[in-house]
Amino acid sequence: MTAVSMMVNGQHVSAEIDPRTLLVQFLREHLRLTGTHVGCDTSQCGCCVVHVNGDAIKSCTTLALTCDGAEVTTIEGLAKGDVLHPMQAAFRENHGLQCGFCTPGMIMTAVELVNRKGTNLDEHTIREELEGNLCRCTGYHNIVKAIGAGAQAMASAAE
Repeated sequence: MTAVSMMVNGQHVSAEIDPRTLLVQFLREHLRLTGTHVGCDTSQCGCCVVHVNGDAIKSCTTLALTCDGAEVTTIEGLAKGDVLHPMQAAFRENHGLQCGFCTPGMIMTAVELVNRKGTNLDEHTIREELEGNLCRCTGYHNIVKAIGAGAQAMASAAE
């Protein structure tokens, strides 16, 4: 067992873990933050995307120990109490989800996309940036629409 310590959603957490523990396992099994999903275990689907020090990463292929000392944000950390993050609200308002399984990873990817590329995103850019996220339900039309709306809402919230 090895000690790991990090900030998760603004809270300091530490634990003794097996060195082979994946970040997604640490979040789901040790911290009971089950919004981060496991879809493929091979870094193909994007259901497990979280932010580590502001960067979107796939937590199903990231060892928890590599995040020692890092700041981790999960889907649970985006909302402020009962107030949804603008991207979360945009997904709800634009029907950017169906079964909801891919939604946390899509939202985390979208937030990092806006933070990295700005709020003026065209459809081509959004679709290209979603390459590592799979949705088996919606055909992406409403997801792309939701990300565009979420980007604009994030711009308005920043003003």
